[in-house]
Parts: sequence; structure tokens; C-alpha cells
Amino acid sequence: MIIDFNREDDFIEYKFNEDLYCEEIFEYIKSTYDSHYSKEKFQSTEFIIDGGHGTGFNVGNILKYAQRYGKKGSHEDARKDLMKVIHYAIIQLHVHDTEEE
Repeated sequence: MIIDFNREDDFIEYKFNEDLYCEEIFEYIKSTYDSHYSKEKFQSTEFIIDGGHGTGFNVGNILKYAQRYGKKGSHEDARKDLMKVIHYAIIQLHVHDTEEE
């Protein structure tokens, strides 16, 4: 799926650069599919979700990276923690939307 974040017919002047951040998070997520976490056919996150532990796993990671924010490493490391928070939140949206009520 290709997402065009700069469609001319949807031009909005975002006050907080949300369009740029959405594009950046999309690029970050794409990069995780090239990382060591996804060299096999399935990612461990898929097994965790399939085992019924997705919500706990995702919320736990969101809390972990949110609590670690600004306390470990450089300014750029803190920014990466925020990207991870957003990524796990997006994965949790998937879990939420695919769970039966």
C-alpha cells in the first residue's frame, strides 16, 4: 500500500506538523520490516498476538518506552523511544480492531 501524505486535494496547514510526523512514522515502521526482528517469515509479535497476549504485550511496551523516554542515551535515543511508543500503539489498534467483542 502506498500512502500519499501530500495530496494536493487534501491540503491542510497542520499546526504541529502532523503530516510530516505521520510520514516519518510510516517510514520508521517500514524500516522495522528490514530489521533483524523480521528476517524470518513471522515476527515474534505475531506469535504473541496469536497467543492472545497482544494487548498486554503492546501496552507493556508502550509503558516501557514512555517511561524510558528521556532517561536513556541521547536526545535522538529519546526520540526513537517515542517512535516505538507510536508503533506499538498502531499495532494495538490492529489488535483492538481484530478482537471479537
